[in-house]
Amino acid sequence: MTTFKEIRGTDILALSSDPANPELGQIWYNSSSGTLKGLAQATIAWASGGNLNTARASLGGANNGTSSATLAFGGANPAVTGASESYNGTSWTNTPSLNTARQGPGGAGTQTAALAFGGEGPPANLYVTNSESWNGSSWTATPTLNTGRGGIGGTGLQTAGLAFGGGNAPGASAATEKYNGTSWTSVNSMNTARSSMASIGIQTAAIAAGGGPPSTTTESYNGTSWTTVNSLNTARQSLAGAGTQTAGVAFGGYTTYPTTTGATETWNGTSWTTSPATLGTPRGEIAGAGSQASALGFGGGPPSAVSNKTEKFTGPGSYSTKTITVS
Repeated sequence: MTTFKEIRGTDILALSSDPANPELGQIWYNSSSGTLKGLAQATIAWASGGNLNTARASLGGANNGTSSATLAFGGANPAVTGASESYNGTSWTNTPSLNTARQGPGGAGTQTAALAFGGEGPPANLYVTNSESWNGSSWTATPTLNTGRGGIGGTGLQTAGLAFGGGNAPGASAATEKYNGTSWTSVNSMNTARSSMASIGIQTAAIAAGGGPPSTTTESYNGTSWTTVNSLNTARQSLAGAGTQTAGVAFGGYTTYPTTTGATETWNGTSWTTSPATLGTPRGEIAGAGSQASALGFGGGPPSAVSNKTEKFTGPGSYSTKTITVS
């Protein structure tokens, strides 16, 4: 019979506590608990997190935050709000509100250094050009976008943000703008004008997926120009995204307004794969943050039934310690 040492080239170690940084496939005996343990890929699934304090749809988020440290801002319930909240992996805490209330804003940055831009503010159908930065304790007005839009795509960092697409009269926009911490500059437009997309990545390496009207279109940005790449499997708008240009995840949205979906797809830099796990509560106008291995989806709609729910996605590349039993 083949032994573990013959397979792995090492003995099974007896340890008083679990190792801090085990390798995938490593097995050890925990002498304190009297159990045999190993590191394996975690089950791909969505699980419930702490509820937002303010239920809302069409909100923005610091999408380069993590599943345990991000920021939610703006939205509608059904009135437009500037509410802002910080998440610590367990619960949301109210923080000072945006200076300009808006729904459908773009978002970039992290929990302590975020950027909110564009959207629609009161009165109805006023396309906002306002941009604001967050320093961990307050929002400050920053230079405005060149083109005001609602349902605008956004990603990147506070001093290196990217705004793309969105809706403005008389229809969807393909406009793209870069932020350098001082000003917004118009750059090459998207190939397909649309709003309410999944926004993934950073300023020089981004993905825009789906969007309205319900679409499967995906484009990749290299810091200079957009390239149309392989499509989503499920056409939808008002979905959310998280991750990077080579390891992303897209989830939720409307397949036909107001019909929502919980469909989740992962992106490997080349193509989308439908995940076996779907959102526990299907919704559109949802916000997202985190990585493909550990993403967060929060808020959403439709506006007639806005949600305060938060869900965490455990995806490919996520690992967990498991107790090995014989039965």
